[in-house]
Amino acid sequence: MLESEYMKPRQLPPHLRPAPTPEPPFSFSIREAEERDLPDVREIYNHYVKNSVVTFDEDTMTLKEWREKFAYLRKLEMPFIVAESPSGQVLGYALVTPWKQKKAYRYTVENSIYLGPASTGKGLGRALMSELLERSTAAGIKEIIAVIADSGAEPSIRLHEQFGFEEVGRMGKVGFKFNRWLGTVLLQKSLKKPKSK
Repeated sequence: MLESEYMKPRQLPPHLRPAPTPEPPFSFSIREAEERDLPDVREIYNHYVKNSVVTFDEDTMTLKEWREKFAYLRKLEMPFIVAESPSGQVLGYALVTPWKQKKAYRYTVENSIYLGPASTGKGLGRALMSELLERSTAAGIKEIIAVIADSGAEPSIRLHEQFGFEEVGRMGKVGFKFNRWLGTVLLQKSLKKPKSK
């Protein structure tokens, strides 16, 4: 017997080994975003800037830029929410921003939903979308526009369609990222006034 063989720690046969500790169930709560969340929000967003075409940004956003955006959305009383794990980690976020700056567009917004890479495929996007639509309706918003890449963002298109967004147009080759041309799909949803209780 070689020294390397008898120095190895002995392993129990599989049927005698203790069962591995199960992963805790995926759970979260949704709340209004706070300034303390912005480092996590920035990290989530910048992951998609660097690794995907779901955003046409090519430069990562700084914390200063996120603070300015947060203050702007708060001033306008626009919904900005985060999903948080029981341990306090931000798992994803959703927000709306004015569609255009001209005053006549004041009841129309564009939505954004981003999930941390480990939080996808677990129903979090649906939960954030549902809450965002509810809060947008309560805020008096009438129309929500989604501008989604026509390639590489198919799950986002499906999610919006499940919530009643309808395709209203396409623009071809309006973005250039990762050495390829990209178009956009425009989807729109009209919000109904909440029923008085």
